[in-house]
Amino acid sequence: MQATEPRASESQHWYTRDGVPRYTVIGKNGKERNTTLRDARTENLVPSVTTILNVAAKPALTAWLMNQVLMAALTLPKLTEESDDDYCKRVMQDSKEQGKAAANEGTDIHAAIQGYYEGQVVRAHEQSVQGCVDRLQSHFGNKPWIAERSFGHELGFGGKCDLFTNVGDGIVVDVKSKEFSDPSKVDAYDEHLMQLAAYRVGLGVPKARCANVFVSRSVPGLAVVKEWDAADIDRGWLMFCNLLSFWALKHKYNM
Repeated sequence: MQATEPRASESQHWYTRDGVPRYTVIGKNGKERNTTLRDARTENLVPSVTTILNVAAKPALTAWLMNQVLMAALTLPKLTEESDDDYCKRVMQDSKEQGKAAANEGTDIHAAIQGYYEGQVVRAHEQSVQGCVDRLQSHFGNKPWIAERSFGHELGFGGKCDLFTNVGDGIVVDVKSKEFSDPSKVDAYDEHLMQLAAYRVGLGVPKARCANVFVSRSVPGLAVVKEWDAADIDRGWLMFCNLLSFWALKHKYNM
């Protein structure tokens, strides 16, 4: 079942069975807090697609995180009389700050693109938004895109899709921001494939075309569309189903 909700972060990774995001709950102290696995069991919630994907290794992300640590070590000189442990802690903290800054910029770009497709006036990251819009228009033509549609599926997973249309067989799109300046060197990975394959099933468009749009944080206005072929999408769905089973068994969760 599909549901349309106000903009919200998917960081809590839980949905009701009919597709409504359940990111927070009211705790016993009367204050709002993040939804936990225990809450999910009590309320019969389903995990998000991204939560399921988190059980699989992400070599590209791991390599990026390692690179952030190495760059921090190169740019932070060791202080006089600073212990090795203290220096390592400072390097790790600096690398986290760099990663956080990149994530925040990506979130802002994503929100601006979402706002555009929801009919809002774009006041930030205008070049990035226009680059994304132009690439989608060039690749797919003029489509009635629906932004941030959430869903819950009977197999026991939920999610919220960046953009999709149910015209014809449908099209499902996920937007990612990353640092790049050469479109030919932008790679899409199995985690992207599995996410889109799960979204199209969850949204009830099992034959939809699936694509990622990569928006550059390095060159404002640069964007690349990577569409997956049918065989890859079928493979992605099978991989996701196996991860879903693993997640349920690992957490002893009734799907």
